[in-house]
Amino acid sequence: MSSTDQKILIHGGSVYGEDTVYENGFIKIENGIITEIGDHSQFTPQKGYKVFPLPEGYRVVPGMIDIHIHGVNGADTMDASEEALDTMTGTLPKEGTTSFLATTMTEEAGAIEKALKSTANYISKRQNPGQSEILGIHLEGPFINPDKAGAQPLNRILKPNVSMFKKWQEISQHHIKIVTLAPELDDDFQLIRYLKANGIVASVGHSSATFDQVGDAIDAGLSHVTHLFNQMSGLHHREPGIVGASFLRKELMVELISDGIHVRPEMVQLAFNQISDERFILITDSMRAKCLKNGRYDLGGQMVTVKDGKALLNADTLAGSVLKMKDAFKNIQEFTGSDLRSAIKMTAENPAKQLNVFDRKGSLAPYKDADVVILDENNDISTTICRGKIAYNREEDTHEAH
Repeated sequence: MSSTDQKILIHGGSVYGEDTVYENGFIKIENGIITEIGDHSQFTPQKGYKVFPLPEGYRVVPGMIDIHIHGVNGADTMDASEEALDTMTGTLPKEGTTSFLATTMTEEAGAIEKALKSTANYISKRQNPGQSEILGIHLEGPFINPDKAGAQPLNRILKPNVSMFKKWQEISQHHIKIVTLAPELDDDFQLIRYLKANGIVASVGHSSATFDQVGDAIDAGLSHVTHLFNQMSGLHHREPGIVGASFLRKELMVELISDGIHVRPEMVQLAFNQISDERFILITDSMRAKCLKNGRYDLGGQMVTVKDGKALLNADTLAGSVLKMKDAFKNIQEFTGSDLRSAIKMTAENPAKQLNVFDRKGSLAPYKDADVVILDENNDISTTICRGKIAYNREEDTHEAH
């Protein structure tokens, strides 16, 4: 099967359209775009299509969007190289991720600037159908609270700074889409106000903000929460903290690492009951060790030990994850009792809307990018199509790392 096929027809199985599930459905794809979607009864055969006939029990869902991912398969955004980004865009379709935000971390300014520049150049010159698309950059740090650094290097943390951010946004060719920061350190919320005014998502994370400080930050333009529960002020009956604000403030979209390690399954369920699939966005926050075996790996110049699915900076500090989106997708259903449609909202629709790309991503509908994932009867990835080209097909890839 050539990945250069321009016309693809998927038929059979359950097709999860934007508003309807077509139980015996079809999708037509041409020149990277979904041209038609519907029920088998509306289907008219045409010549010239590469046909995917699906067995009963298979499902067709929108490609997943990971808005917070550092690395995979030995590569990291902070490597600031074309090769690293090639590895990321080439590997991620295996887990159902058809687009993502390349995520930086707290490092010295020069290293961040190199990563911003290399990612911007990659976006403008090297994006191709048949690989996961970089939709922009998530700047995680350095504008965070040292008390909630987690695996972010303490000596590289900076106070929120509008002029520095402007410089970085220029270097990134205006590709920074989300900034994780500590609002309690942002004087008069100047950076949050600037981000809001320029259409960039301001996210609270690695922060000790109080419930009231988050409320004030929301008034200034805050609209997002970075990896709920991890490295933030927790829920207390006299101080609801960032977690309480995430539960109660409808203005906030909320990221979650649903690996069962960063947040225990019962807490995922508790949070889901409060926040619902209307506001949750599933992320991996994965590092370069994802898809690699147990061992020691670099994260922002620090050594992280990966063993049996856990990435640890030391005995007490988790350092990113090795979670795959396809597992986050399955886990959220298992942990919360939610259904497939709900998981689609949290892995495709919500992130697309938060990044303001729902006109072309995040659902299966005519005239949208053909970012399509075919799941088997166990919800495992069978095929991933990125902008109309086959990026991963399990039948042909018997060497997928497990």
